[in-house]
Amino acid sequence: MSTTLNPVYDALKAKQQTAWASGDYAIVGTTLQIVGEQLCETIDLKPGSKVLDVAAGNGNATLAAARRFCDVTSTDYVPVLLEKARARAEAEGTAVNFQIADAENLPFADNSFDVVMSTFGVMFTPDQEMAASEMMRVVRPGGKIALANWTPESFIGRVFKTIGKYLPPPGGVNSPALWGTRARLGEFYAATAKSITLTPQTFMFRYRSADHFMDVFRTYYGPTHKAFLALDQEGQAGLDADLRALLAEMNTASDGTIVVPGAYVDAVIEKA
Repeated sequence: MSTTLNPVYDALKAKQQTAWASGDYAIVGTTLQIVGEQLCETIDLKPGSKVLDVAAGNGNATLAAARRFCDVTSTDYVPVLLEKARARAEAEGTAVNFQIADAENLPFADNSFDVVMSTFGVMFTPDQEMAASEMMRVVRPGGKIALANWTPESFIGRVFKTIGKYLPPPGGVNSPALWGTRARLGEFYAATAKSITLTPQTFMFRYRSADHFMDVFRTYYGPTHKAFLALDQEGQAGLDADLRALLAEMNTASDGTIVVPGAYVDAVIEKA
């Protein structure tokens, strides 16, 4: 197990914990359930596999693996998110071990899991190298790290770039969307992986209207919720206008609803 000593990372992590605990991420997160299901199919997840879900949020990958009769440990460093995941698992009658854990300091022994998963979770860690190293440490030789990551030019990648125009990230902190690139994953894993495979995927964001999307993301999606709270009236108006312009640019629907394709990758890293 490792510890983060960088004060910039520690400060950002504290802000992230507050952001993800604000609003109600589960309102947004449950719409992404299909991503967890697809990731399990991408890696052909076998029943009985010992699975760790890192930065599990409200449990999309957790539930997908549990539905395939795996031995699942679900972790996050935001307790309220894990409670949402626990309620979902209990409602389905699935057995899952829930545990508070930091992706950059996983409380598990080396080579403990057959599969380590994360859907749009670990990519947001401040110390990306540490989180990548920790996942590789706890997966067994021949096991797999399976990640669903937004790409830099994806819809969500552009949402974060738009937010960054108004609230720039701290210096020295890399974009989460780099996890959606082969180059960055190669930096993390080339020396320890038998193979690195990226499969392009698309998640369709579906909302009743632009107003509906903005209401949901301003109210329930932690980073957007906190960004609007941090801005003055002029900044809020600018961010609102820019996000609406991005929606209009990427919307494929012609009936007044919002249907926006969100590019991401299923990244599978097999440990040597």
